[in-house]
Amino acid sequence: MKLSVVIPCYNEIGTIGNVVEAVKASPVKNTEIIIVDDGSTDGTRELLQSKIESQVEQVVYHPKNMGKGAALRTGFTSATGDIVIVQDADLEYDPQEYPILIEPILKGKADVVFGSRFVGSQPHRVVYYWHMVGNQFLTTLSNMFTNINLTDMETCYKAFRREVIQAVKVEERRFGFEPEITAKVSQMGCRIYEVGISYYGRTYKEGKKIGWKDGFQAIWCILKYNLFKKTPY
Repeated sequence: MKLSVVIPCYNEIGTIGNVVEAVKASPVKNTEIIIVDDGSTDGTRELLQSKIESQVEQVVYHPKNMGKGAALRTGFTSATGDIVIVQDADLEYDPQEYPILIEPILKGKADVVFGSRFVGSQPHRVVYYWHMVGNQFLTTLSNMFTNINLTDMETCYKAFRREVIQAVKVEERRFGFEPEITAKVSQMGCRIYEVGISYYGRTYKEGKKIGWKDGFQAIWCILKYNLFKKTPY
């Protein structure tokens, strides 16, 4: 089994090196690391070119900032592993938990696995209350249209059989990727599982990027991909 780890990266000079080290130290040893630099301007690109390129299988550079969804689309196209995982470049999620995420797929039970920050007994950093409320609202709204019972639609940690994620045309360029991909794998009839994961959230001072405008965009994407554009491809 080969695991492709896709890391979208934008202005993460303080964490990208540690993320790569953490992924390489994960319990899954046969990994393909694909970093997509999304037009970083803080020195991340230069760090990737000078020190990190030689440590990973592939680094792709976007000429300008295009958004997380666009970076993931690039990374998914390049993946060659049996399973593909999304790994943010900010160390909010722990690569030591890859075995938990991929187990339902390895057992032949799942096509897609969501890592939930709201179930299980793993540690969770206490950060923003209204982020939690917003997440629960968006997850509930998404569930109402998809008729699946996720607890954390907006999670970064999603694992896919490669054939599944490469069959999806990712259209959203920013954080709308999460409701888009949820709608599409649901419409495809994929077997979706959810597992509990830990979460080491960042504050805005520490570099967190998602904001309230992305919440409104997520609402539009839920409606768009469940009502107005019901196609998984």
